[in-house]
Amino acid sequence: MKIIAAVLTLFCLSSYVFCADIVTARQLADEASGKDSVSESVDYIKKTIPSLTAASEKRSAYAFLGSVQEQMGLYSDACSSFAAAAAIQASDAKGMPVKSNEQLVVDAVRCALSAGDSATADSYLNSAVRSSKNQGIIARVKLYEQWSALCRADTVKDTEEPVAMLKAYADLESMKSVAPSVLLTLWHVTGDSVWSDRLKKDYPDTLECALVKGSVQQLPSPFWYFVPRKGSAVPDIENAASSSSVTSATVSEETSDEQTVQRASCLQLGLFREETNAKSLVAQLKEKGFDARITTETRPSGTMYYLVVVDENSSGTMGDELRTAGFECYPLF
Repeated sequence: MKIIAAVLTLFCLSSYVFCADIVTARQLADEASGKDSVSESVDYIKKTIPSLTAASEKRSAYAFLGSVQEQMGLYSDACSSFAAAAAIQASDAKGMPVKSNEQLVVDAVRCALSAGDSATADSYLNSAVRSSKNQGIIARVKLYEQWSALCRADTVKDTEEPVAMLKAYADLESMKSVAPSVLLTLWHVTGDSVWSDRLKKDYPDTLECALVKGSVQQLPSPFWYFVPRKGSAVPDIENAASSSSVTSATVSEETSDEQTVQRASCLQLGLFREETNAKSLVAQLKEKGFDARITTETRPSGTMYYLVVVDENSSGTMGDELRTAGFECYPLF
């Protein structure tokens, strides 16, 4: 009996130790937020997710990872994380944001479009999410369908049909939940101030309106860089150097308050399909005394882009120096 009691005691102690090592999604998010940089947070989350045993905890952890990656501009990675979360049939973990699987799918679509990957976006849009009973989800599906069409456009003529659809959506009550994004897109593509005026009048407190006013800037991405534009959409404050706020390429449904702030390692000044255009910008920067260089990035579609960057200095003032010299730039982490 003593032997049996000892074995049971050892089993209970082992079980206690094992249970104590289990990390919940809430604990994972808290621990990740305490890391020295966002990159370390992402690495920690990736390494820890496999240790989560409950499906709900793993689902919420993938969703949290996707939100962090999206805010870092890692759109392809964010798309994969949101899709992984959506594939897990479980409830939301305790203490984590509440998101339906349909919401996670449209999050994945948004990130795919930010990465310029319309093929992946379309594959998710053609899933069961298209039959959603949620009007907000359907509104986003319709918006993202037009964003995908714009993403595939090669000429201004190719944008005519999606622009016509977006104009119709701008007046539909059923699309009111995404109206600011619709108006922003119309203003960006057409350059017509009627759309920016509507944003400022009807949705003055939105992020989309802040973009029009120039009080925040957009991170450069294929979606916004390469969609053919009929006119020039210039923010009210053309040089928003006084603003340190930067938003992701397509406007997110939400941001996470769990994210830590990381100092930029370099500043991006251009994103080009043609290397000659990148070299031209580098030459202009060097004439002004900046040590610019070109890096490359290949998107999921297989297209290679040429990025013009300048390293941040030790005092963290390179962005201000570039803007003073007349170059718009965006931080890269």
